[in-house]
Amino acid sequence: MQVLTANRVRDDACDSQTPQGGIASDPTATSDAEGFGFARALIESRQNVSPKRLVEPGPSPQQFEALMSLAAAAPDHGLLMPWRFIVVPASQRRALAEVFALALIDRDPGATLEQIESAREKAYRAPLLMVAVACLGPREPDIPRLERMISMGAAVQNLLLGAHAMGFGAGLTSGQAMKSKRMHALCGLGPEEFAVCCVNIGTAGKRKSAARLRPVPAEFVSELGAALPSRCS
Repeated sequence: MQVLTANRVRDDACDSQTPQGGIASDPTATSDAEGFGFARALIESRQNVSPKRLVEPGPSPQQFEALMSLAAAAPDHGLLMPWRFIVVPASQRRALAEVFALALIDRDPGATLEQIESAREKAYRAPLLMVAVACLGPREPDIPRLERMISMGAAVQNLLLGAHAMGFGAGLTSGQAMKSKRMHALCGLGPEEFAVCCVNIGTAGKRKSAARLRPVPAEFVSELGAALPSRCS
């Protein structure tokens, strides 16, 4: 496992190619070019790693606490902390595996034994597995649900970037089981709490050879009053 130091990440940034129409490759126009270069290289080099490729070791207790402190730094209008994370320890993986299996059977009574075992197996992959929960019930101040989800997304992204900076692989997984009554009961969720996804962190046994193709800013940025942009659909 390699920890991404500032020097290594900045060297990687110098080697990367920015698509035509993307952010300028020279960050010296900013007041802190070195800091921008480090942040940009860290963000752009992060990859989603499948839990199947995540092996021991996972984060140490000290690293785990450090990652949680990054989640706490997410934007949080109203200071509602509209999210929380439920760690699934080794002793509870079997319970989660049964939820995955039974949720599949609930949806598809004709599921094969192979499909059911595959569903169970998903609970045993990453060394660190957490369920990310959105807290969307009535609160004061009454911050809109969508804004709370933005806060949750920022907390999750902070976790992913922090894990990447430590040299770990990380990825998100979801699926129909996340919204099942069985998952709700296992996690002890309240009436307006929702299991959104699983956060998986560990040592990457294998990584993708190439980064995915990312959109350029012109594809998602427009100016009010100008020609209508293509809509999200």
